[in-house]
Amino acid sequence: MDVAITGASGLIGSALSTALRARGDAVVTVGRGADADVRWDPMAGTIDTGSLDGVHAVVHLAGESLGEKKWTDEQKRKILESRVRGTELIATTIAELAVKPAVLVSGSAVGFYGDRGDEELTEASAPPPPGNFLSDVCVAWEAAAATAEAAGIRTVLLRTGIVLSKHGGALGRMLLPFKLGLGGRIGSGRQYMSWISIDDEVGAILHAIDNEALHGPLDATGPAPVTNAEFTKALGAAVHRPTLLPTPLAPLKVVYGAELVQRVLVEGQRVLPAALEASGYEFRHTTIDAAFAAVLE
Repeated sequence: MDVAITGASGLIGSALSTALRARGDAVVTVGRGADADVRWDPMAGTIDTGSLDGVHAVVHLAGESLGEKKWTDEQKRKILESRVRGTELIATTIAELAVKPAVLVSGSAVGFYGDRGDEELTEASAPPPPGNFLSDVCVAWEAAAATAEAAGIRTVLLRTGIVLSKHGGALGRMLLPFKLGLGGRIGSGRQYMSWISIDDEVGAILHAIDNEALHGPLDATGPAPVTNAEFTKALGAAVHRPTLLPTPLAPLKVVYGAELVQRVLVEGQRVLPAALEASGYEFRHTTIDAAFAAVLE
């Protein structure tokens, strides 16, 4: 089948592209660069519609990074608009195709649930009241895909947790300080981290493409979320370094701002992949220790 991917050059998109080609599928990249198979500009609302004719599935992963820059008002606007406008453009475009794709897998995140302590969360859990930036972004992001669903396209809203890969993402940024013996818990360490290995993230997306029974929200997280203290201890053990001292928050707040540090690092969610497990998906890595062993191999 032909699978169109936005964000194909990112951490998840590149791994997904490799997996799709390995099983014999054709990848159609959607991007702003000259090397993209389909050219688009989400902020301008333009896309090469004809190049999407005949694709079986669309996986939408593009969006401004959440955790690399301080959340100024301008950066928060970019984060929100890149997701909402990009999703609206993809959803509207494929909804108007003469031959529509069978499925849209549209990115979202576990930030949808807000800060919920040790409450066990599933796809049936509601978001918190408005006011949590991450949750508000995810709610608007998911709503932007409604046009595709209304057109009869099976739509999966992929609520991804912390993707574990040594090649980038959150773990990629953590590795050097942990290898230097400088890694430690963040804050109290009691906040939950809903993680997923890069192999299972890709596996979940492929499962969502192939399984016609899946639609709506889908938690892309491992089956055993851990606290930050447990995550820290496991990562330290994986790289054979101590993790005795807590991570100082003051320098992080200087670089990234207090709001980003609070929402992304200090708060957490205990998210369970109820829909994935009910649909028969078999995780490659079910514990944090197994995941670290695999991704750091």
